[in-house]
Amino acid sequence: MRTFEMLSAILNILLLGWLIFARNRTQRGLILSAGISALFVLLHGLIEGMRWQMIPVYGITLIPFVLLTVRYFYKSKKAEKKTSRIRLTLITALAVLYSFIAVALPLLLPVFSFEKPTGPYKIGTVSYAWKDDKREELHTPEPGDKRELMIQIWYPASEDAKGKKAPYVSHPDIFAEGYSAALHMPKLLFTSIGYARTHAIEAAELSDQEPAYPVLIFSHSLNGTKNQNTFEIEQLVSHGYIVVGIDHTYRSTISVFPDGRVVPFVPQESNTIDYLDRINEEWVEDAKFVLDQVEKLAKSDPDHRFTDRMDLERIGMLGHSFGGATTTQMLMTDSRIKAAINMDGGLYGKLRIPADGLKKPFLMMSADGTLAGTTHMSDEEIASQGTTRKELDKFFADTFARQASVTIGGNYWMTIKNMKHMGFSDMYLISPLFERMEGVDVTSVHRLINDYTLDFFDHYLKQQPLKLLDQNIGDHPEYSLQKG
Repeated sequence: MRTFEMLSAILNILLLGWLIFARNRTQRGLILSAGISALFVLLHGLIEGMRWQMIPVYGITLIPFVLLTVRYFYKSKKAEKKTSRIRLTLITALAVLYSFIAVALPLLLPVFSFEKPTGPYKIGTVSYAWKDDKREELHTPEPGDKRELMIQIWYPASEDAKGKKAPYVSHPDIFAEGYSAALHMPKLLFTSIGYARTHAIEAAELSDQEPAYPVLIFSHSLNGTKNQNTFEIEQLVSHGYIVVGIDHTYRSTISVFPDGRVVPFVPQESNTIDYLDRINEEWVEDAKFVLDQVEKLAKSDPDHRFTDRMDLERIGMLGHSFGGATTTQMLMTDSRIKAAINMDGGLYGKLRIPADGLKKPFLMMSADGTLAGTTHMSDEEIASQGTTRKELDKFFADTFARQASVTIGGNYWMTIKNMKHMGFSDMYLISPLFERMEGVDVTSVHRLINDYTLDFFDHYLKQQPLKLLDQNIGDHPEYSLQKG
């Protein structure tokens, strides 16, 4: 809960208790309590913004006003009758239940926040809409439509940078609708994302602490977003990286363009490996186009922010799930990518990892829940996906077979224990309900991911000594780490 949400909740629950148990509720006392309660709710609304999860708390604020109104219209010289013990017990029980609901709603559906990044740099961010005039858009019926992508760039900001922290999403209502459709849950559960803030300052000045910064490309999961790994991106940027996030239009949860166009997710037509191989080709072309645009930006930025400030000799890439597959394909096909991290992504795409390895630095991160295949899934869950256990077992077997050469040549494979697929993104931060349902300690796993991601790129892009990877090969309580 946010500061004034917490203060309002505590104050109003105390007020509710006073209204129930106070023997003499004077008019002055009711006016004073109502005024104080209303003041804190007003401050909460002005500073933090009101949200529906707090409605039960707001309701308590109205009770003194209701009692004052009743007294005004139904004045009586007779003393109030003493409340019976049964009636008092019933009122108390209802008040406790109401108070529980009032506190539980904002706690279970909070305005989540990100841990403060540990690096020395502040964070700036800007967004772009880029059109690839060389590629036809295959998802629209109109001939001649070109492929368009929304891009967000995060970068080390000047220590003097000031301004409001950028929101997690720019169009809360649209994104809440997108998350609702993606997860098949009520839209109301996702409205709080509109209040979430990041550590990034929009359009801040680039830090001059280094002449140029290494660049990382980020590719999201199927039905994900360019900012879905803000927990990780902000940490990397705070340590001196420029991160470029791609929205793969029609395959992202939602894409909102500057002219107001809203492009929703287009569901997969199939879940076969052949189909996933084919659509991955589009994502690889997206990533190559974005890299081309980054090169142009580094050469001549119209806003004079990135000109000569992006180190194009030090480019890496990371991605989650299908974005991880795209990352692996880019490592194999684009010489500009020097090192890459795949977070729980099947190795889909045209190319296979050669038997003698990638011959480029690579870190595979996996969730033990994903590697378990169908063993953790019930027959009902499998049936809901429109398939059978036999078909799904074959799908996983064929997918895992592609991972045989991941570590060959000195590369790394980390398997995180008690972990699920979406734990590699921000998703479980939205509500502790997700975290508890999946059994993932999201704070711990995010720190683990951040530590090893930073260690990997610091070594292979900044030539710093390894602090974790080579020192922790083997099995550990939280993870296991292999090296080829």
